[in-house]
Amino acid sequence: MTDRYSALSLFKEGLRGHKGWKQAWRSPEPQSHYDVIIIGGGGHGLATAYYLAKVHGIRRVAVLEKGWIGGGNTGRNTTTIRSNYFYPESVALYDFSLKLYEGLSKELNYNIMLSQRGVATVAHSDAEMEISARIVNAMQINGTDAELMTRDQIIAKAPLLNQSNTARYPIFGGVWQGRAGVARHDAVAWGYARAADRLGVDIIQGCEVSGFLIEGGRCAGVETSRGTIRADRVGLAVAGHSSVVAEKAGFKLPLHIYTLQAMVSEPVKPCLDTVLLYPGTGTYVSQSDKGEMIIGGGIDRVPSYAQRGNPPVQETVIAGLLEMFPSFGQLKMLRQWGGIVDVTPDSSPLIGPSPLPGLYLNCGWGTGGFKAIPAGGYLLAHLLATGDHHPISRPFDLDRFERCRLIDEAAGSGIAH
Repeated sequence: MTDRYSALSLFKEGLRGHKGWKQAWRSPEPQSHYDVIIIGGGGHGLATAYYLAKVHGIRRVAVLEKGWIGGGNTGRNTTTIRSNYFYPESVALYDFSLKLYEGLSKELNYNIMLSQRGVATVAHSDAEMEISARIVNAMQINGTDAELMTRDQIIAKAPLLNQSNTARYPIFGGVWQGRAGVARHDAVAWGYARAADRLGVDIIQGCEVSGFLIEGGRCAGVETSRGTIRADRVGLAVAGHSSVVAEKAGFKLPLHIYTLQAMVSEPVKPCLDTVLLYPGTGTYVSQSDKGEMIIGGGIDRVPSYAQRGNPPVQETVIAGLLEMFPSFGQLKMLRQWGGIVDVTPDSSPLIGPSPLPGLYLNCGWGTGGFKAIPAGGYLLAHLLATGDHHPISRPFDLDRFERCRLIDEAAGSGIAH
């Protein structure tokens, strides 16, 4: 370990107000022309820029961010990473992302704090156990890890669970994916940003896109708050704002926008070393390295762009938590937040060319965007570099709605987080 990263170094920087650290990435002025522009400086946009430079050798790339790096959904999620989906197309996508996550700290030379502590989805009836068995079989057939667990095995994973025979949502067993887990969301964004910057990518914050340059029926660049920037190709990775930006390009996307809320409790001693989900209530919970309980639930079905919560949803989520863990009744909540999610009719993402030639889409991730950051970036980079789909992204093209080839994971896996 070098002195710069030693404990003594950290102590010395603290004494002088942390004024000696170098910037993790540059803050350049935008150039007039790039090979590729990425709209959106969240995880997917930064990952796209990194893989364009690293895998395809395209380094004249600009990432345009309206606010600051990681200030949108990338910093407003519950950090869960998993690939326990039902359909083979979904498992291929999310397991590809999980595999990239497994090597990401080494790849980026930046600790993303990946913790593969496993995810357990609890079944509350014999009928749900039958569905759980189907999901496990599908996952194993599709090439990812899965195990059908008994009641005793679930309780062994989380001994504080409500084990009463009179519980409203009794424990019958569930689905276990051991490779799943959590990672530090900020670290994922910072790691990709730093690595992309070192490969020559321009990361431009405070640069809002207000319109598109369209020449000969093709996207030729963007109009921004910092001037006109031309590009050969443009990628769109702005999550819940995808519909708004698409309208500026002259087309509509089949998306509905909702707020997904979450909250964090006061820190307590370690008592939960996995991620747990109760489909009966929609509540899921994990414990952070600092001891906080990270708690989430279903989306608020009132369309909204608000990045905040509301008391009715909070009440529903906390009630679900207390069904799981009655002993958590005295926990104090520290803070809550909301992220805006873009949901397609089949609850699967949109990856592919847009109706405007030269503009490519990465959106519609709903509540699954964080877990898909590496794959989403890799696949959009492939599209931008080659003009063609990667085999994994082809099923998620916008044309699947015309071809009636939906991938309905809301019905298939029964969960959307």
